[in-house]
This record gives sequence, C-alpha cells and structure tokens, in this order.
Amino acid sequence: MVDAAQPGTGDVPSTATPSHCSYCALQCAMHITADADGAGVTVAPRSFPTNGGGMCQKGWTAAEVLDAPARLTTPLVRRHGRLHEASWDEALTVVAGALRDIQAEHGPDAVGVFGGGGLTNEKCYLLGKFARVALRTSVIDYNGRFCMSSAAAAGNRAFGMDRGMPFPVTDLANADAILLVGANPADTMPPFVQHLSPAAGGGGLIVVDPRRTATAARASLHLQPAPGTDLALALGILHAAVTGDYVDEAYLADRTAGFDEAWRQAAAWWPERVEQVTGVAAADQRRVAALLGRARNAYVLTARGSEQHATGTDTVSAWINLALALGLPGRHGSGYGCLTGQGNGQGGREHGQKADQLPGYRPITDPAAREHVAGVWGIDSDSLPGPGPSAYELLDALGSETGPRALLVFGSNIAVSAPRAEHVTRRLAGLDFLAVADVVPSETAALADVVLPVTQWAEEDGTMTNLEGRVLLRRKAVDPPAGVRSDLDVLAGLASRLGQPAERFPADPEVVFDELRRASAGGFADYSGISYDRLRGGEQLHWPVPHAEHPGTPRPFLDGFAHPDGRARFVPVTHTGPAEVPDEEYPLVATTGRLLAQYQSGAQTRQVAELMAAQGEMFVEVHPDTARRFGLADGDVAEVTSRRGTTVAVVRCAPSIRPDTVFLPFHFPEQQRANLLTNPALDPTSRMPEFKVCAVQLNKQPSEPPAGTERAEQAPSTPDGSHDPELAAREVG
Repeated sequence: MVDAAQPGTGDVPSTATPSHCSYCALQCAMHITADADGAGVTVAPRSFPTNGGGMCQKGWTAAEVLDAPARLTTPLVRRHGRLHEASWDEALTVVAGALRDIQAEHGPDAVGVFGGGGLTNEKCYLLGKFARVALRTSVIDYNGRFCMSSAAAAGNRAFGMDRGMPFPVTDLANADAILLVGANPADTMPPFVQHLSPAAGGGGLIVVDPRRTATAARASLHLQPAPGTDLALALGILHAAVTGDYVDEAYLADRTAGFDEAWRQAAAWWPERVEQVTGVAAADQRRVAALLGRARNAYVLTARGSEQHATGTDTVSAWINLALALGLPGRHGSGYGCLTGQGNGQGGREHGQKADQLPGYRPITDPAAREHVAGVWGIDSDSLPGPGPSAYELLDALGSETGPRALLVFGSNIAVSAPRAEHVTRRLAGLDFLAVADVVPSETAALADVVLPVTQWAEEDGTMTNLEGRVLLRRKAVDPPAGVRSDLDVLAGLASRLGQPAERFPADPEVVFDELRRASAGGFADYSGISYDRLRGGEQLHWPVPHAEHPGTPRPFLDGFAHPDGRARFVPVTHTGPAEVPDEEYPLVATTGRLLAQYQSGAQTRQVAELMAAQGEMFVEVHPDTARRFGLADGDVAEVTSRRGTTVAVVRCAPSIRPDTVFLPFHFPEQQRANLLTNPALDPTSRMPEFKVCAVQLNKQPSEPPAGTERAEQAPSTPDGSHDPELAAREVG
C-alpha cells in the first residue's frame, strides 16, 4: 500500500529520503519514506526551486507503481510461444547467446539497442557504451528522438549548443511577457504553472495551441492556429515585430549573424497572408509582437506542439528567430527555452544513447571526440562504430534484410509510443529476438522473447538532468522486490557474458557516474566537476561544470553563444505545411497530446487506480458541429481512421476546439492507440516523426466496441496476436 501524504500533514520524518519524482522533466522534489514495517511507502513534496513545494496527481501516486499488482519480479523467457519464469542466469545467458549468434551470422549491426528519456544519466551512458563496445553496433537510438530532437537541432544551429532551457525556471517569474508555443504545462507539469502566474496576472501570457487547454485558459491571449502552421505564424509575428519597429538593432549587430537572410524569407509572410494560412487574426499577430517588443523582460518557450512535425526543426528555428530579433536570448531576465518532456529528456540526449552521439554531447563523427572517449573506455578509437539510424528508421527496418534481427529495449514502450504503431508492432514481432527490460508488463514487453524485471526510481541511486540543465541526485529510498535487478546490473551481466572484462561495465551508479564525468570532460555537456558528494551536499549544479570548484552554469549564454565567434545564428526558414493535408476522404486533422493523470505510453500510470479513475478512458475531442456533421454525439464510440490505421475512442464534444481538428491522447493500448494513426514522415534534420498532424476521417462505430475501448484489465498481446494471461496476471511476490 502507498499512503499519498497530503500537504500540511506534519513534519518530515527523520527517516525520509530526499529525492525527485519519477515522471516529467520538472523533476519535482519529494521526500520518500518507507514504513517501518515495510508495508508501504509515503511520498510528499519538498521545497525546491522548480516545484516550489508542489506536486501533481502523478507525483502524489508515484509510489503506487512500486508495488503494482502487475510488477515484474522474475525474468521471463519465451518457450514454445509462451513466457515462463526463469532464473537470472538463464535469462541473461539466453540473451547473450542470441545476440552473439545473430551477430556471428549477420554482422554487428544485426543487433540494435533502443533506450529511453526516462533512464538515469548513468544508464544512458552505460547503454551507449554497451552498444558500441560490447556489441560493436552503430544501431542505437532512443525514444527522446520522438520528443526533443527538433528543438535540440534548432538550438544547436542557432546557439551552437543545446540546453533546452538555458536559465533557471525561477527567472520566468520576473517576465512581463511569455509566449508559450505548443505546450500545456497545466496538464503535463502543473507545478511549473506557478512560474507563469506573474506574467499571466499582468496580462502578458500568450499561448499558441489549436485547443483551448487548461494552460490556454490562463492566458491573456490564446492563438489557435491550424495544426501544422506554427512556422507560418512565427513568420507573421516576426514580420509584425520588424514593421512595428520592435527589433533590437544593437543586439543584432553585437550578438547575432544572418538576420538579413532570415528576413528575406519572413518578409513574404505579412500578417494578413499568415491569417489566411493559420486562421490567426493579423491583429492578434501584431498584438503578440507588441506585447513581447514592449516588455522589459520576455521569453519565448516552445514544446512538442511546435516540434513534432516533419518541419519541426525549421518551426523551432522560426520561433528562435523571433526571440533573437527581439534581443531576448542570452540576456538576464529574458530568453528562449524549450520545455523538455521526459524525466531525463535533457540528460538522456547528452551521454551516448543517441544514434550520432558520444558522451558530453559530442558528435560521434568528430575524430577528437572519438579519441577522447575511446581513451576513457580503454579501446582503440578505430573500433568505435559510426552514426546509426534514427529511432523511427531503426524501428522501420527491424527484421528486414538490411535491418536489425535482434533488439534490446530499455525504458521504452515502443508498441504504443512509436508512430504508425501497428506497422512498428509487426516489425517487433518479426524479429529473430527481442529482449525488454521493464518494471511492468508493457505492450512491448509482451512481444519479447526475454523480459528482464528492473528497479524503479525509488529503489536505486542515479542522476537526472532536468529541463533547466540542473543535475539532480535521485536517491534510493526502498529496497526493490526480491528478484529485481537494476539496468546497470543487466548491462554488466550481459557484457561479461559477451566477453568484456568485468571492470569495464560497473554496476554501481556512483562508479558509473565518475566514469561519465571523465568521458564528458571538455564536451558541451561537461559534467566533470559534478560529483555525488557535491549533489548530496545540496549544491545546485547546472552544466557545464568543468572542474570540482566550478559553481555551475545556470545561464550559459550571458557572455556569448557557443559558436566559435560567440554569435547566435538566424536561420532562414519558410512555411511549407504538413506532410499530409486533409482531403475529401480524410477531411479532418488529428493532433495528439498528453493528459494530466497519464504519462507517455501509460505503462506506469495505467497501473494506478486513482489515475485511471480520473482519466482512464480513450477519447477523441471534437467540436460539436463537427460531431453532428459526422452523425456523432457526445459519448458515442467513434472510429478515427487515417491512411495508416483506425483508433477507437469515445466522443467528447468541446466547443473550444477548432472545427477542422480532433484531438486524441496517446497513453492507451491496443485499439485505443492514437499512434495507430500518426504519420512517420520525418524532419530532414532531426528525424522527428510528424506526430502532431495527420488527416483522418471520423465515423460512428457500427457495432459493439472491441475489447479495450472500455477500461478493463487487459492481457498484453503476444507476437501471434493471442493474449498471454500469464504475463498480464504476474504479481509482485
């Protein structure tokens, strides 16, 4: 049992462990207390700059996943088509043997690795090292490719470095104006909203979202562009800023390069033209330019709504161009930032689990970077593989003649979270071998040949890097169930069975972090001056921290940007539109997003009864006029169909959504998967799929809803499509 403590219930017990939440990138600070009799765990918020002593419903109930009835506690190995309990030695030996045999026949890249943005820095680091040293494969990427990659690419080319939010979140409280694009933190990270409140109270909060979300309801001005037209809107507001004389000419001259080229593109997108494309009134575009341009302190913040497009990198670049024209980035009290989503979405893309990257945010193609990291790892740099395919390209190639024949998955539920999900599920089922490390029987684990039960956030030490680039220590507060091992233990065990020396793959997180420090030294994301001792001592360290006496770098761009000349770069961009547009057959636009009581693929949050009671039903949000047009009413069960598949969902009528748009949350399994619809068209730079726009049709379901439309305990599917009740019913024990 878990006792979700409430505010004001008394002093913190002396046995409480200070730590951080298991969910989003805000990484709310909390105390975790194990009951003396071992019967339960209590969580309560603690005061910290990011969350100010607050915590959302997911945080309050986070500990319930520790003893969820479906918790995996024993390795499972598939025999004769079904998963059976096995010893750790058998499970690891089966995995290592399968990987060795497949590589012997088909080569190193016949084995792929897929990581996650919720893994600790230590796990991300060791996973990348394991792929490139123990497996010698170039085929490794992670689910963060589906979250932050467009903003990261845009930040790198504008500023020379990607640190999603290059200032503390507390700086936002002094802003007169904040432009928030494609973000709904009131639902996705509620304690963050306190930092927006001063601007909102002063009439300076502007929200760009096709839906009237809980965040948009707090805004002084809510712009509702058609999905996929954010780039045009950014160009229109930049045009209004230039013609309204809000451009900071001295800043452009002293701190930037390339404005003239960017303006040549934006000059063709005057607000009235943009209104025809986006649906946002020209007057509102000019009002945004005036609010930002007249503010003493202002911020432009973006999130998934602007990034998850086939033009996501250019879209974010357009918003950065606006911020640069106004003279915001690198100025104390103003700036541009991106709201990272996953718990370690920032650190997860810094230390080597990304296809083109080595630790310290180093490019894997850089000879000096390869030499440095190889020296830390004790190998020849020539043995390091080069860059591999991006996440969707990796998944799309699974089981094919040219793709991986085996896949290891850590911290990701691909079968629910990937675009074109049914196709990806078939690819997973067609592998020669699939191994999954997870805490609960996710939809991806149900397809595996071997399932490895691993520890959760409160059962292990490890560092996370939050949305500000602040490195945090999450501490072990409780022992894991008997039979559960950490991901680091799993990697160490596999590496030794693949012939690696034991000391090359340590399982102690602090030892791994000390090696990460050395590997990151001199890179953009330099952690070399950070230690567990400094973090235990309460030091608040934002990277880079290049030596042990360094205080950290909360605002890295105040004295200059990371390009060699210290200047930020404008990037010329123009609007081309989404990869798929509505037509007679598919007349509506579907967009996807998150809910307050659910998280990512739902593998964890769907284990919590309170969260399922709050928001446990798949739905499609539709304008009432649109629902009537398609013969639907509130509460009906509808089929939402794209060129890739059909999702079944309950109709929820919302007069605030655009009539040409429907919204679906992406947390639910089987026939409720929103990603059965989504388009895998990729951004040419970031390789981000276009999650936010696809053309759909809407129909009333002709018969009873299939199993899973109404919430019930469901057995995960096996590769042959049958259900595996043994895996679904597995309990803690």
